[in-house]
Amino acid sequence: MTIAGAWHAASQRIDRLDARLLVEQVTACTHADLLAHPARSLSTDQLSRLDALVGRRAGGEPLAYLLGSAAFYGREFWVTPAVLIPRPETELLVELAIERVQPHSGARILDLGTGSGVLAVTLGCLCPEARLTAVDLSVAALAVASSNAARHAVEIDFRAGQWFSPLGEERFNLIVANPPYVAQGDPHLQQNGLPFEPQMALTDGVVGGDGLACIRLVVGGAAVHLRPGGWLLVEHGYDQAGAVRELLHRQGLADVASWRDLSMIERVSGGRLH
Repeated sequence: MTIAGAWHAASQRIDRLDARLLVEQVTACTHADLLAHPARSLSTDQLSRLDALVGRRAGGEPLAYLLGSAAFYGREFWVTPAVLIPRPETELLVELAIERVQPHSGARILDLGTGSGVLAVTLGCLCPEARLTAVDLSVAALAVASSNAARHAVEIDFRAGQWFSPLGEERFNLIVANPPYVAQGDPHLQQNGLPFEPQMALTDGVVGGDGLACIRLVVGGAAVHLRPGGWLLVEHGYDQAGAVRELLHRQGLADVASWRDLSMIERVSGGRLH
């Protein structure tokens, strides 16, 4: 079968763009190659691999896992089912962080629940003199994050553990976190490919809870790990901004505020240590 024929056949089962990207993945060709050489034949092995990938995509598996990569803030990152697929709304965290850390200040930055490492790596690229530390409970996630740091030539001190536990008495100029915040049992967890993503990175696992258990731990432990004037920035759910601001106020943080993403949803809240 030709490339053009394989693309057409795959497009009968899944989205046309997804089909094209999977054909390019299997044949190691670019879009330009595909258009320039539509009569190129696929091997039996390539056809078998493509059929398997198309079947997985038709079954709802996210395209990023099938391709092995996803874009974030203008860069490509490796992803596996051990980590969440980066979302565009999380780029707001990067923008807010850059506003609070001078790119050449040598600031200490902590990324809690780093996952694939997109936040830490991106901040490392944008703040080349910063000292970066990233924590995650999942060893498999840390392996992906470490690979992404190497891919983008960013030096990061990766540590395995739950939230602040591996940090001793260290303090930082900036703490960023995108913790699990979807309530256990939320019907959204069964939609849009989420069943394929690591549940421990999506929900706090508290049956009957409000999804804020992990955010409470992050906010509750931040003050003793911030330097004077340091900022905590936390991503949260679409309806959690008010609750998160209240948590920040209770910890005595100043300049507490929430910021909206491109969909005008309050997506990130934060505060500053006096």
